[in-house]
Amino acid sequence: MAEFDVVVRGGDVIDGTGAPRRRADVGIVGDRIVAVEPDLAGTATRVIDATGRLVTPGFVDIHTHLDAQLAWDPIGSSSCYHGITSVVMGNCGVTFAPCKPEDREYLAELMESVEDIPRDAILSGLPWDWVTYGEYLQTMAKLPKGPNVGGMVGHCALRQYAMGERSLDKAAPTADDMATMCELLDEAMRGGALGFSTSRTYLHKVPDGRPVPGTYATADELYAFADVLGRHGAGVFESASRIGEGERNDPDVPLTRAEVAWMGEVSRRSGRPVSFGLTQHDSRPDLYQRVIGFAKEENARGATVRPQTTARSVGVLYSLDTRSMFDRAPAWRELRQMRNGKKMVAIRDTVFRTRLIEEADHVTDTVDVDQLYVVNQPSGARYDLDPETTLGAEARRRGVSAAAAYIELLLETNGAVVCSYPFLNQQLGAVEAMLDDPLVTLGLADAGAHVGQILDASQPTFFLTYWIRERGRWSIEEAIRRLTSDTSDLFGITDRGRLQPGAFADVNVIDLDAMHLPPPTFEHDFPHGAGRYVQGATGYDFTLVNGQVFMDHGQHTGVFAGALLKNSAAQ
Repeated sequence: MAEFDVVVRGGDVIDGTGAPRRRADVGIVGDRIVAVEPDLAGTATRVIDATGRLVTPGFVDIHTHLDAQLAWDPIGSSSCYHGITSVVMGNCGVTFAPCKPEDREYLAELMESVEDIPRDAILSGLPWDWVTYGEYLQTMAKLPKGPNVGGMVGHCALRQYAMGERSLDKAAPTADDMATMCELLDEAMRGGALGFSTSRTYLHKVPDGRPVPGTYATADELYAFADVLGRHGAGVFESASRIGEGERNDPDVPLTRAEVAWMGEVSRRSGRPVSFGLTQHDSRPDLYQRVIGFAKEENARGATVRPQTTARSVGVLYSLDTRSMFDRAPAWRELRQMRNGKKMVAIRDTVFRTRLIEEADHVTDTVDVDQLYVVNQPSGARYDLDPETTLGAEARRRGVSAAAAYIELLLETNGAVVCSYPFLNQQLGAVEAMLDDPLVTLGLADAGAHVGQILDASQPTFFLTYWIRERGRWSIEEAIRRLTSDTSDLFGITDRGRLQPGAFADVNVIDLDAMHLPPPTFEHDFPHGAGRYVQGATGYDFTLVNGQVFMDHGQHTGVFAGALLKNSAAQ
């Protein structure tokens, strides 16, 4: 009988702690790593040859909105193509539980409004066999899962359950409202929730345009939730925060300082970490630096407040399948309505193509083509914001208008060209500065959200190919630490994020030299044929989840070994 179920042999082990790589074998029995040592003796049912490869922990993505998608897409694409083995759902205050039966449609519409996940796909794709968040987690535990899955309970759902229509008001909840919400949060934590999330930004709105439930919550309401986490001694408090909103002309940014201050107090009184999204925007290009400074001031007084950001810009994607920069012109509106392959037929028609080009010249209120980057490049998908890769630069090289250049690109790629208009993290120098600060975590990949607008689930592959392989900006050991133990530790995901005896066997075998990021494609594979962007990768030879090979060279093996992730007090 074999001594090991799996041995990953002969690779360069990067254990996720930041320690230097070392040549070693990884021995696995069941769902656990039992040995990491050179020339591991003994037989194995399966041997994975990792010669010339990096062997790392599976990556832990702390900011996803896969709450619905996993019900019909249990591999969790596109995350599964990029080394992700554990995901955290329930971010930004929007969840599907707790939920009274009569509120299901409301929560589905709320998620569509905030995160661009189709309402009908949500309603038909989920079993909806729960009321409380703990019951929702029980459903997730029973469903087949490729990655490990955990979630936070959302403020929006708590408020809607307790307050109904009043949840959107600026008025504070009553004592009974607060008691109900705290009881629901307590039940969620007992059921295994990884924490609590809230939305403070005015950008998140319900379908009728009002800010989502919880936007106007007072500090006392938020402290009450923090106290529940404190009593459990577990969980993280996550916020889509109100950074820089409503104070563009105030150099002292008092509202932003107050926003970070309440997060600091939440952490101090609960003893729990607080995580919030932080990005750079050209309207206030240095605000992110001040916010990091505010967080450090709070931490110096006993808090654990950690911003999270992306490894690249967040950009709206333009493609033949979704939107163009010229859609206000009549011919382009006609093109957008075409289906079943008719768009490229129309573009190849000389007369219609002439209309497209001529009418685009009269569109004035469109995106700046010198800020619109062509993602498809000879080397693959590029997100480095090189000004020579903008549509404007491409048009000048070709000596034609931007619309004519875009149409030529569509013809040359058979309609596959994708452009990106960055609206957050608009300067990669700012991203570099944020990632250079150990306080900042990698997050905000938003897997499962904004499915027809953005696609940032490929963040780990961009991070490794651009910042590490191409730029050499950080060591590979530090990069893997940021993708694994740093995120898992922050969210209290125990025994994951490290390759060491006793840890769960979530493992990546990576060919870094061969790693490649192709452009995203648009697929109609959601319920009811709804579309979304998908992006794969090469360079991930194998991804193991709980000791079983989940992905083999970018292909799902059919294995669903993912587990439900619970907070430390509920295990």
